[in-house]
Amino acid sequence: MLDDLLVVGFDLETQTEVHINDRPMEEWRTLGYRRRETVVCFYCWRGIDTPAPTKVPLLARGRIGGLVRPHFAHPAGTAPPGGHSRETVWHINAKHRLARWAAGLPNVTRVRMEQWTEQRDRRADVHVLLADGSQLALEAQRELITDERWQARHRDYEAAGVRDVWFMRPDIRIPHVLFAEGIPAWTLYSREGEAEARLGEPHTRDAQWWTKDLRLYGPHHPPCAGDPVIRERFSLADLGLDADGVTFPPAMVRRLEQQAARVQQEAGEARRHHRLAGQRQEAAPRQPRRPWSPAPLPPVQPVPRPTSGRTVCEVCHRPLAETLIRRGRHILC
Repeated sequence: MLDDLLVVGFDLETQTEVHINDRPMEEWRTLGYRRRETVVCFYCWRGIDTPAPTKVPLLARGRIGGLVRPHFAHPAGTAPPGGHSRETVWHINAKHRLARWAAGLPNVTRVRMEQWTEQRDRRADVHVLLADGSQLALEAQRELITDERWQARHRDYEAAGVRDVWFMRPDIRIPHVLFAEGIPAWTLYSREGEAEARLGEPHTRDAQWWTKDLRLYGPHHPPCAGDPVIRERFSLADLGLDADGVTFPPAMVRRLEQQAARVQQEAGEARRHHRLAGQRQEAAPRQPRRPWSPAPLPPVQPVPRPTSGRTVCEVCHRPLAETLIRRGRHILC
C-alpha cells in the first residue's frame, strides 16, 4: 500500500519535521545518507518502533514521471523489523498533507502542527487560525476511537473555543457519536490528496413530515447517527475551511441547495393539500340525525286451527265441551 511510503523526515539542523515535497530531490540527496546526513528518519529519531533517539540518515527515492511518487527510505538493514507501522506512517503523512492544504487557502492566517490549546489539555495535529479569528483543530485519526475518548476531546476543544475537524484513516470505521453531536467526519486519502464526506440519505416521509426538520428529507451533512450514508469524494484542492469546518466545492453546494429547494417546494405543496382537506371537511353540511325509534316487531302469525270437525276454543284452540260451545271459549281462557 503506497500510503505507508515515508514522505516525512526530520532535519537535525533546523529541528523540524520536513516533507519530501519541500525541496528538490537533489537537495534531499545532498542532506541524506552518505552525504551530510542531517535529514534522518523522523520515526526512529522520536523513538517510534525503535529506542529514542536512533539516528538513521535517509535516502531520497523516486524520479520525475516515475510510477512511485518521491519518498524517503531507510538504507538497507537500518529499518526496524517489519518497518514502521502503517498506522503511524499514515498519521504523520496525513498531518503534513492537511497542514500544506490548509496553508494554501486564502482565508487561513496561520498553520501550526502539534499545537497545544491555551489550557494545554489538548494538542491539535494541525492548528489553523482563520482570518476572521476562528480556530480549527484538524485531527488525523489513525485508529478507532471510543465514544468516551472522542467526547472528552471534543468537549475540551469546545471549551477552548476551537472547532475540531476529524479526518479518519480509510480502513477504520467512523464512530457515529460524531454524527449524534452534529459533527461531520471525513475520510482522508493522504496519498491521493483526496477526502471523502458522508451524507445522510433522505429520511422516510411519515405523517405530517412537512412540520419537521426539512433538512432531513434531502441528503444532509452531517448524517444523523445510524443513517444510511451517501459517500462523496473530493480533491483536497477543491475543499475549503471556514469557522464550521470543511466547506464543499461550489458545484456540490449548488447541488445540495437545489435538492433542499425541491424538498421545501414539496413540503409547501403537502402543507397546502392538508389545509385544503381540512377546509373541505369543515365546510361539508352535516346530515340531521334521525330520532331514535324502536324497530317494528314482526307480525304475529295466527296459529292454525285444527282441521277436525270439532268446535274448539277461540283462544287456545282446544276442543270445547258441548256445554261451552255457545260461550266459544273455556272458562279460564
